[in-house]
Amino acid sequence: MAKREVDILILSDIHLGTYGCHAKELLQYLKTIKPKVVVLNGDIIDIWQFSKRYWPADHMMVVKHLIGLIAKEIPVYYIPGNHDEMLRRFKDFHLGSLKITNKLSLKINDSKVWIFHGDVFDVVMQHSRWLAKLGAVGYDALILINSVVNWIAQKMGKGKISLSKRVKNSVKSAVKFINNFETTVCDIAIENEYDYVICGHIHAPEIKKVVTEKGSITYMNSGDWIENLTSLEYSNKEWTVYNYMNDPVAQAVDVDKKKQTKESAKAMMASLMLELNVGGAFTTKEGGREAA
Repeated sequence: MAKREVDILILSDIHLGTYGCHAKELLQYLKTIKPKVVVLNGDIIDIWQFSKRYWPADHMMVVKHLIGLIAKEIPVYYIPGNHDEMLRRFKDFHLGSLKITNKLSLKINDSKVWIFHGDVFDVVMQHSRWLAKLGAVGYDALILINSVVNWIAQKMGKGKISLSKRVKNSVKSAVKFINNFETTVCDIAIENEYDYVICGHIHAPEIKKVVTEKGSITYMNSGDWIENLTSLEYSNKEWTVYNYMNDPVAQAVDVDKKKQTKESAKAMMASLMLELNVGGAFTTKEGGREAA
């Protein structure tokens, strides 16, 4: 199958390691494209809710696919979010073509693009972290319940529904939060003279022109792989929101999880390092060399 070329791919809020993650669908999508640059914009692995008891084969297959891109020397930027925030301590870490950074500034066709996860502008995250973590657990439980409801609905010949979307749409404060989030992000980006600003975090895929008291800017959000199954793609000098549900080509890709053998954590890491061809050392922000 000929793969579709994508100049820049932006993924966020995959939440590997949770019941709500659509890892299989993501893997199907990744197998249909050939990105030149990949930006992983936060909450890729959900360290908040990570459990050794739940790490399905298709979740590991996604990790291996991303590692494969790095092995092919495709630039991959990892911007940690709140659910994988522990990786922020490794800011400026390099491993082959992989770089961990807290934010990314790009110049694309004379336009300045600012990319970051967005949790820094979340009031709940900054002042009530315990409430944010509790909400994450409740959200994951709702997604799990939703999957059961949809299974029953399909057996009855009815379409799928999204309980979390219905809850969000019915709660005015949630809508207000999203609007405030977008306005705050855009104001800061305008002040710093950016033409585009790209976030994740709020699970709301979007490309739109935003006008505030500070000026105007193009705001984009890559969405998530829990509810929306979306990403941002840049090709032919144009940004678009990709939606898996509208992609019959990706949906037809066969993902054989039976090929995945049960490996220990140590064996998995060894195979990943071998695939990356890491034999000696990695680069730190000081430019020094440390043993791998």
